[in-house]
Amino acid sequence: MKLQGSLVALITPMRDDSSVDWPALEKLLHWHVEQGTHGIVSVGTTGESATLTVAEHLQVIERTIEIIAGRLPVIAGTGANATAEAIHLTQQAQSAGADASLLVTPYYNRPTQEGLYRHFMAIADACDLPQILYNVPPRTGCDMLAATVGRLAGHANIVGIKEACGDPARVSEIRQQVPEDFVILSGEDAQTLRMMQLGALGTISVTANVLPALMAQFCEAFLTGDHALAEQLDARLQPIHEILFVESSPQPTKWALHEMGMVGPGIRMPLIPLSEAHRPELRARLQAAGALA
Repeated sequence: MKLQGSLVALITPMRDDSSVDWPALEKLLHWHVEQGTHGIVSVGTTGESATLTVAEHLQVIERTIEIIAGRLPVIAGTGANATAEAIHLTQQAQSAGADASLLVTPYYNRPTQEGLYRHFMAIADACDLPQILYNVPPRTGCDMLAATVGRLAGHANIVGIKEACGDPARVSEIRQQVPEDFVILSGEDAQTLRMMQLGALGTISVTANVLPALMAQFCEAFLTGDHALAEQLDARLQPIHEILFVESSPQPTKWALHEMGMVGPGIRMPLIPLSEAHRPELRARLQAAGALA
């Protein structure tokens, strides 16, 4: 299993009543295989993990694994702000056949660095599944520092990190603290090129939801040494990276996919559909990128 390239932080499609839209999920997954996406992240934060019930959360992971049927790696989002719940979700994802798990830092609790270390070590000790840490301070209220990542990287089950602290230089700081085979992935689409220049092997991407082929081509170009092409593709992607975060994610992304005819309009409160004010600009950028006629 290669944890590199363009790994999509997949949305969870929903109906008008905000229930999970299972046929749309299947359609999306087949589309990502066809478009060249390198891996699926199921029910990460972009998949609205914070508002799915535990039963729904696990059902989406299980169904994703069934549909993908080994064609791509499936990374299950199993993070929680309660350590016991994160252990439960990770154990269940392992039983369902996930290839790895993605574990966000506990949100709201704001643990210390030692608390973060003990949280992730407890999960790694309880679950024999490759685990990717996820650091996203703007959404969780805590920042897992490079030194803490280095401590955690000594555990055989902790194999990588999705880094979204907002500073690409953190890649270099982490690289100095971890084994050579430890995988660093971008969690900030707009910064992915710079992060790959500093040692990241790809991205867990929101933009890949709407431009999967282009994101895959961009990552492949960089990883195969065609850095000039990667820079050209990154320039084409930047307007989409920007617009998909004009409101709380995944509001813009879900609206874009609805506009593209891929999913219904559903989203779960307290998130709501993209405001009318931003729709014309998003539509224009999707058209310029070739995602809309």
